Amino acid sequence: MNADIVDLRDFYATRLGQAAARAIGLALTPLWRPIAQERLVGLGYTLPYLDRFGADADRTLAFMPAAQGAIRWPPGAASTSALVDESSLPLGDASVDRVLMVHALEFAENPSDLLSEVWRILAPGGRLVVVLPNRAGVWTRFDRTPFGSGRPWSRGQAQRLLHGAMFSPSGISQALFFPPFRRSGFVNLAAPLERAGRAAWPLFAGVIIMEATKLVYRGIPVTRRERQRLRLGRPVLVPQGAPVLNRKGPSPS
Repeated sequence: MNADIVDLRDFYATRLGQAAARAIGLALTPLWRPIAQERLVGLGYTLPYLDRFGADADRTLAFMPAAQGAIRWPPGAASTSALVDESSLPLGDASVDRVLMVHALEFAENPSDLLSEVWRILAPGGRLVVVLPNRAGVWTRFDRTPFGSGRPWSRGQAQRLLHGAMFSPSGISQALFFPPFRRSGFVNLAAPLERAGRAAWPLFAGVIIMEATKLVYRGIPVTRRERQRLRLGRPVLVPQGAPVLNRKGPSPS
């Protein structure tokens, strides 16, 4: 089930949504290493986080998947948001420095294909930061928030997915240790519960946050001696009755 843009916008307008954005923002901070003249793309619903982390970027774009819908951003300025097809992002190869994904991978029809597109648009050594609902967390058990929809992930599953898409995980953080209750009393306790949860119940965080670096593998050159060995090599398996070729010609029958 895909998240709807209106539901996402309305959730982050509530006190619970604002508390969640603050908690995730604090967890993102230690992973957010400065990049000079950064070209940043937010994929999914990243607006609450682009407002905070995109201010210092040279250029910031907000891409919203077609199944989710899109809204104009930023307000009061020329729009830099766009409705996109996840399988064909409208950017050239190696054209951005960092991609932030929130409310995206858990709703993707094919997560591996989406990560392949992200890999394509990232520059060599570019960074991907992804926020994923934690399958062991409490938030995935309540569908009143967007973190309770879509596919939740464990840390191991996320790491294997990133490795398979040629990303190397380089940092990890967690957030949303307080329960997703909307009552004012619980929301008022969000900050102290978040601090306590980091120390007391880290396995039950609502979201996993991972930073990964784009890997670019170099081909290994074949030496002259190895090329000669390949040319002179003989087949290991030969069908019965087939002539075996050697350097002097076919072997006598």
